[in-house]
Amino acid sequence: MQVAVLGIGMMGFPMTRRLCEAGHQVHAWNRSPGKAQRLAPFGARVHATAAEAVAEAEIVVCMLESGPVIEEVLFRQGASKAMRPGTLFIDMASIQPREARDHAARLAERGVAQLDAPVSGGTGGAENGTLAIMVGGKPADFERAKPVFEVFGRATHVGPAGAGELAKLANQMIVGITIGAVAEALLLCAKGGADMAKVREAIAGGFADSRILQVHGERMVQRDFAPRAKIGIQLKDMRNALATAEEIGFEAPVTALFERLYAEAGEHGLGDLDHSGLFVELASRNGME
Repeated sequence: MQVAVLGIGMMGFPMTRRLCEAGHQVHAWNRSPGKAQRLAPFGARVHATAAEAVAEAEIVVCMLESGPVIEEVLFRQGASKAMRPGTLFIDMASIQPREARDHAARLAERGVAQLDAPVSGGTGGAENGTLAIMVGGKPADFERAKPVFEVFGRATHVGPAGAGELAKLANQMIVGITIGAVAEALLLCAKGGADMAKVREAIAGGFADSRILQVHGERMVQRDFAPRAKIGIQLKDMRNALATAEEIGFEAPVTALFERLYAEAGEHGLGDLDHSGLFVELASRNGME
């Protein structure tokens, strides 16, 4: 298939490389051209503009940073006009559900179908093709996208346009809140004199176990906060969740609390750490290294 990818960042690069390795004819574009050029050895055609990248594509995969950036690229830089009628646009970024619905409606006016299909699993999932993909849109478009989704991981159709982004917000709420719970609990143990690594080992397998305890808890024990998903991105997702909650009249006090904690971590210069780096913010509050 002719597949264009817009956005060749931490997630976009391994995902696009996998498309190349799967035998698709890939067209790549990134706002910083050097990131896209890394894909040339894998057979991707690198384009100078997003409009050029999508012109021949049957499917366009979007991994851009945010809703406003996608709006700019699609509707101001001309990418939507360059797509042929019948093209399928798959937005795999994490944006607000209302933005996804708006983009879908505007693209439909040009004869372009859209799926919102954000992912979970981080850079490791992108590298290994094991991402969880939450998809909103029409069932027929979901079926059409399956050959692409299968390259990336496991896709589940969760409802109409915007529903994929809503599921992603739920995912990020659970991730962000659980990171905070794990960090606070481990720090409590360390402050009280217990071996934090051994505490994590002791509670593994019980009701408190989770993927977050396993992966992010290990990062906390090792003080490994190299960014896989940054605190700044986690904060964006929490704010998108709160904005969506306000739109639909839903109270989310736990998410609001953690939005403030991630915001304060960013204000203290921690925004580029991995989101497990909320541990550093909580440690600092308690006078711990």
